[in-house]
Amino acid sequence: MNALNSNTTGLPLAAKKRSAWGLLTDIRKNKLLYVMLLPVLLFYVIFHYVPMYGAIIAFKDFSPRLGIWGSDWAGFEHFETFFTGAYFWRTIKNTILISLYELLFGFPAPIILALLLNEVRNSMFKRTVQTVTYLPHFISLVVICGIIKDFTVSDGVINDIIAFFGGERVTLLLEPEWFRTIYVSSGIWQHIGWGTIIFLAALSGIDQEQYEAARMDGAGRWKQMLHITLPGLMPTIVILLILNVGRMMNVGFEKIILLYNPGTYSTADVISSYVYRVGLQDFNYSFSSAVGLFNSVINFVLVVFSNWLSRRLNDTSLW
Repeated sequence: MNALNSNTTGLPLAAKKRSAWGLLTDIRKNKLLYVMLLPVLLFYVIFHYVPMYGAIIAFKDFSPRLGIWGSDWAGFEHFETFFTGAYFWRTIKNTILISLYELLFGFPAPIILALLLNEVRNSMFKRTVQTVTYLPHFISLVVICGIIKDFTVSDGVINDIIAFFGGERVTLLLEPEWFRTIYVSSGIWQHIGWGTIIFLAALSGIDQEQYEAARMDGAGRWKQMLHITLPGLMPTIVILLILNVGRMMNVGFEKIILLYNPGTYSTADVISSYVYRVGLQDFNYSFSSAVGLFNSVINFVLVVFSNWLSRRLNDTSLW
């Protein structure tokens, strides 16, 4: 009996030793690769994990003079203030609507472009389209927002087109009903080319013999796309969809702040821009941290739920 116990308890220990020894051996063999990985690890540790310590101020009346631990505890007071505040439902609604529009229109856009480029046989035309659609991604966001403002003023290019068809000139960014459309459509224009890189890479990994077999069976391009290309892309699509769902409540405040104004708060003010105004402009650090922590928890729940749902439906998931 003792021998049996020693064997059963020794196996996991031996396995752990082998695993640790294997890791050390791998590090010795691939020292340069681990050195290249080190800056990435340091980035996430310094800028993502270490700052999590500061989230405790969401439960305190934080004072820079007293510091984090010296400040008085407030419990859930700041969360209650946000939940019962006048801007709670407005920021939640705007965040969800903008995120849904980006999922509905922005997420499929690079997939569609990748499928279209995959069917192009003229390599020169294909490279030209790829280059033109990639370029906006590398332009500074400040410059992008400046271009959007210039295009949407009353005498801008977009209003010239509207006036040509008999419409009325109006500064679009001053109209609340136009903000979400401008935000989402400009985001598609800026990122559609960059997003196709992942899908084109996934397309290159599909076995070409499947296409040859389909052509021999008389399948045209449309059927090949439906029965070979799309199923081959599906794992990549599902993983990216899970990641996008996990960022639904995290609409970037930089672009919002650069484009919105008090007249468009009713449709443009999202959680992240509200946190920016309250935290950095009004110096209410504890309240803004509480709102940001609430937002992060919702994002985490969405990632876990979408991953669970994906695993249940098609056996594809992040973990």
